[in-house]
Amino acid sequence: MNTHEIISLDHDHLLQVYARADFVLDHGHGCIVVDTDGREYIDCVAGIAVNALGYGDPDLQAALDQQAGKLWHVSNLYHTAPQARLARLLCETSFADKVYFSNCGASANESAFKFARRYAYDRARSETGPSGKHVIAAFSGGFHGRLFGSLAATDRPKYQQPFEPLMPGVRFAAFNDLASAAEAIGDDVCAVIVEPVQGEGGVHPATPEFLAGLRDLCDQHDALLIFDEVQCGLGRTGTLWAYQGYGVAPDMLTAAKPLAGGLPMGAVLMTQRVADAIHPFDHASTFAGGPLVAAVAETLVGKVSDPAFLERVRDKSVYLGEKLAEINSPHIVEVRGEGLLLGIELDIPAADVVSAGYRHGLLTVGAGPNVLRLVPPLIIEYDEIDQVVERLSAVLAEL
Repeated sequence: MNTHEIISLDHDHLLQVYARADFVLDHGHGCIVVDTDGREYIDCVAGIAVNALGYGDPDLQAALDQQAGKLWHVSNLYHTAPQARLARLLCETSFADKVYFSNCGASANESAFKFARRYAYDRARSETGPSGKHVIAAFSGGFHGRLFGSLAATDRPKYQQPFEPLMPGVRFAAFNDLASAAEAIGDDVCAVIVEPVQGEGGVHPATPEFLAGLRDLCDQHDALLIFDEVQCGLGRTGTLWAYQGYGVAPDMLTAAKPLAGGLPMGAVLMTQRVADAIHPFDHASTFAGGPLVAAVAETLVGKVSDPAFLERVRDKSVYLGEKLAEINSPHIVEVRGEGLLLGIELDIPAADVVSAGYRHGLLTVGAGPNVLRLVPPLIIEYDEIDQVVERLSAVLAEL
């Protein structure tokens, strides 16, 4: 089928919940994707922070091929080695003692909410624990998913209103504002969820003081601190986990996007005290942590956790920031972010820059009305960064 036929087929049979570009991607290699008409694009979207190792990574392919020849799926009623090994690796490379697997970032956050309420339920039944702890505190600009629970904790009224009533018991505070957080976090709060670096909300890093203050508030009120690292985790900020750059450890951490190299997988990492409150059949998922995706994820985590790999991410982040600073455009207001998760605030709609980028062979993505987000594969090379900046500069000069 040609491009027109594929797009027509899409419109005829797929639910139109995405505003797609007017081309069809066919294959990729490294940081390059190619459409069905043979046009190449440098990819600074990476599946929205999913394809950390780009396209065609030989180690991921080998892990996939090897496991596909053995076992694709069995029920979680049975043990499988890839799942157990991956859980061990995630614990060894983080604060965590235990891991629960899910299918995506939103379901990981939903799972974390359930675990927090289960923890509070157990505490309420103890002699010293508080009662009525059910509120989840979240923050302005945060994005945690589009399921009912995760959407309730996502500060997007335009996304929420058509689906109300959502999950009750969510309270919002201002991001990076400890005074606002202190007002919102009381003894009725069972958990606080925050992105160390907000992605969809405009690429806003939390301040170290803010995360440290949240840790103190959670300890004071016996609330669990959840870091949503679905987008900013697994090497994206230059440390394996974003929290490691802040020196503040959560009680739970949610991960997904790059975890299985493009296959659907999420995870909740947690401390032992949280795990002790969770019992068989409190939660479950048919496909979560299956042997095929777990085998690929084990390979990916092994590669991105390598200190030399992470050092290269940090070096390339500095280089990209320096090159962006050289763009002479009145449209750029600010460049911010961490690692290879950067946001360019503009005085024009980001959607216009995204669309114009297609003509220049550049894929970018918005993060709000006026913020252009760059989330390339972590393997992007310096000469590709040069090309990204050259093409972006040309786009801005046209607008």
